[in-house]
Amino acid sequence: MDKSSSRFLSLDVFRGMTLCFMIIVNTPGSGAAPFSPLEHAAWHGFTPTDLVFPSFLFAVGNAMSFSMKRYQEMGNSAVLSKIFRRTLLIFLIGYLMYWFPFFSTSGGHFHLKTITHTRIMGVLQRIALCYCFASLMIHFLSKQTVFILSGLFLVIYWIILLVYGNPADPLSMTGNAGIYLDKFLFGPDHLYHGEGIPFDPEGVLSTLPAIVNVVVGYYAGKFIQQKGKGYDTTTKLLLTGCLFIFLALCWNMVFPINKKLWTSSFVLVTTGLDLVILSALIYALEINNWNKGNWARFFTTMGKNPLPIYVLSEILLIPVSMIIISGTNAVDWINTAFYQAIVPGPIGSLLFAISFMMICWLVAYILDKRNIYIRV
Repeated sequence: MDKSSSRFLSLDVFRGMTLCFMIIVNTPGSGAAPFSPLEHAAWHGFTPTDLVFPSFLFAVGNAMSFSMKRYQEMGNSAVLSKIFRRTLLIFLIGYLMYWFPFFSTSGGHFHLKTITHTRIMGVLQRIALCYCFASLMIHFLSKQTVFILSGLFLVIYWIILLVYGNPADPLSMTGNAGIYLDKFLFGPDHLYHGEGIPFDPEGVLSTLPAIVNVVVGYYAGKFIQQKGKGYDTTTKLLLTGCLFIFLALCWNMVFPINKKLWTSSFVLVTTGLDLVILSALIYALEINNWNKGNWARFFTTMGKNPLPIYVLSEILLIPVSMIIISGTNAVDWINTAFYQAIVPGPIGSLLFAISFMMICWLVAYILDKRNIYIRV
């Protein structure tokens, strides 16, 4: 985290809040249906959970608004080297995270897991690609050109889906152009199978509109730095966010809001909501100093090591689930014997998710106390 960002508590809290909620929605307890607000929309539509990942991209853009200041003092070759190196590292970490733990067990024996069924795209991979393209655009192009390109990305993506998808239903899970491209590039075995079919919600084609989430986050961060933390800044961010939401709802009538397709209307509604939330945080923390008890520190602690804490949250339960207790894996046993026994149903599932997030927070707290900040 750039040291200058400490002057903008609202941005740091936004990043930490996003990471906290991302961990909660990614690790619901088993043994019951998840707490309904923590579920993604089945297809078209929108739930609070659908806001989490795009907000992470928005936060990446916020961070870039500080870190990219140094790029202006560097030559183009050094800038390109830094951008491509960071992109490759984040992408590789995401890929290795899906391959982890690199072995499987069968009949009491360990076997090395091959890469033949390892997912190639994913959350960190999308972050890497969006960071890469957004950084290149912002560094080498004028602001006006970046805005025009961002608008074109949203419109072109819409056109590609309509023209190259299944004519009968180009926006279906099995008939959209994105799944055709991903199957052609990677094959079904390297796609996400959590939907019951090989379909990747973080596929190659839908990365195009996701770049805009990072771009909007970047210019929101720049705007706050340039205009300060007053009422004028808050008002303009709020009005811009409301405008984006209005445009999203209008576009939704012909191009539905859909997280798994990452539709252009989805980009507008999520960036709009992020701007509204950010304006509220500025009003509460920067203008009125509503931070009694220093509650904001809980979220800033989490946001100081976002990459390692996110990776930890994704891999920590994997080795635990390999432990067998009473004929079931340890994670399910903990849910059944403790959380579901105390509070049966979705609330027990929610409590497990919050408890796991707190474990991750504790790790973040220890790293922060020891001044350990892991970057790529």
